[in-house]
Amino acid sequence: MATHVPSPTAVTGSLDLRDRPAAFARLAEREFDVVVIGAGITGAGVARDAALRGLRVALVEGRDVASGTSSRSSKMIHGGLRYLAHGDVGLVREAATERQVLRLIAPHLTRISPFVMPGSRRSTATVRAGLVAFERLGKVPRAERHRTLDGGELLDLEPTLARDTFPSGVVYPEFLTNDARLTLANVRSAVAAGATVLTHAPATRILVGSNGRANGVEVEGALPGEDLRGVARTRMVVNAAGPWVDAVRALEEPGAPGRLALTKGIHVVVPHERLPVRDTVITLGHDKRPVFAVRSGPVTYLGTTDTFYADPDEWPRIDGADVDYLFDAMERTFDGLRLTADDVVSMWAGVRPLIAPEGGTDDGAAPSELSRKDETWMGPAGVVSVAGGKLTAYRTMAERIVDDLVAELGTGATRCRTADVALVGGDVEVEDLVAELTVALDGDGDRARRLVELWGSEAELIAADGGDVDAEVRHAVLHEGALRLEDHWIRRGARAWFTLDPIGPDLDRAGATMGALLGWSPERQADEVASCRRIHADSLRCLRPGVAEPQPA
Repeated sequence: MATHVPSPTAVTGSLDLRDRPAAFARLAEREFDVVVIGAGITGAGVARDAALRGLRVALVEGRDVASGTSSRSSKMIHGGLRYLAHGDVGLVREAATERQVLRLIAPHLTRISPFVMPGSRRSTATVRAGLVAFERLGKVPRAERHRTLDGGELLDLEPTLARDTFPSGVVYPEFLTNDARLTLANVRSAVAAGATVLTHAPATRILVGSNGRANGVEVEGALPGEDLRGVARTRMVVNAAGPWVDAVRALEEPGAPGRLALTKGIHVVVPHERLPVRDTVITLGHDKRPVFAVRSGPVTYLGTTDTFYADPDEWPRIDGADVDYLFDAMERTFDGLRLTADDVVSMWAGVRPLIAPEGGTDDGAAPSELSRKDETWMGPAGVVSVAGGKLTAYRTMAERIVDDLVAELGTGATRCRTADVALVGGDVEVEDLVAELTVALDGDGDRARRLVELWGSEAELIAADGGDVDAEVRHAVLHEGALRLEDHWIRRGARAWFTLDPIGPDLDRAGATMGALLGWSPERQADEVASCRRIHADSLRCLRPGVAEPQPA
């Protein structure tokens, strides 16, 4: 197959941020209607919606697209069935409906998977009642409704379940996604609609005019050795910084009391051969919280925990107790399973930016009892802050926020179009393209499916460029705004958590390809590789405390 690098003109919403002085200069070229701080799923959704309505939009991010919570979720586009128990009927209805919208605008990022939930006859009856309500609320198509199973049928679906333990269960379809790529697709779709994007540039100051209203955001470069600053003048500011919302609020109102309650969720990755689930199995932890095992190519990932966490760390600490909690649930669910630290390939953790209850987190409420509803509020200088919400319902959350922005700005902006316009990569018939690329890649169906399920229609461009790690890195740098090796390794190419050798030769190879594109020195290239290995080692520290930390060159 001939190898070539597609030109930027052939790629919708191409995001090439290599020329950093030019990227900063673009912020000063015009006054924006809206500057969004934070390129997680919420900020990305707001930027896309606002740009599609004709507003002049800038999106600034202190690290990389989706570098916080929006790449650390459980990778599920689900209906939030368990929130029925908390009375969040509106949230469940919204989430159930939004699943169908996402299938239309991003079919490659909404992979359907049977969710199998084994249990007792009583628990199955309770779950079934909830599913009936959920399916009615979400107008779930008849072909995608749940089925009740007896013990034998459960084992037919998932043969590794503990025998004679679960007399019944249910199976129902849900959707899996790649959260980081969903966020990136929204960012690039915003670019395609005219938005200006700058990453690795944290907001350091919110400017306030003589009328007391915020009218600008100062940012500074955060890449190694960088000394760049810029100002984005704007009519309105949206603070969508996720776990860092309170930190950004402090730029507007120093000393303002915090509004967030952070909770931590961890995920553990093991080889699929150690836990060979066929699809997704939902079980219960010792505290009766739902936990799960999900197949993802050569690995199975386990999740998730829900514990309070004090600080919005970039890389939240993983404790041995977190891992033990998940191992215990799995060992009680699967036949003869015994997991150890040696089985763990990788782990990740993230914090959820939830709204703190009025009495604070000392009122005895468990983390899982906090509402997942989103909330917005306006600060004294008119900065709109948003927190809470769920990945599944990000689009409608963004729609409500932009509706309010349009009303506040008094513009003649058009209606919301985000449910009708495909995301970048979403103009694809998934199975047709998988079949086509399987032939082009010499019969390698697994690689073809991986490319299509990550890049959608753009998988064809990557395959034409060789379809390997080098091609992925070139696409990430030239069209997806990647500036650090971590940006590709974790968030663009999904190699940090979904391969059996996340810090092996492919990481070095990716570093070399990226270094050539970005003009890194040999020392800088070695530092980038060492940084990725250090992230990996730190995540496993609670399991392997004696492992030496990789050092920079």
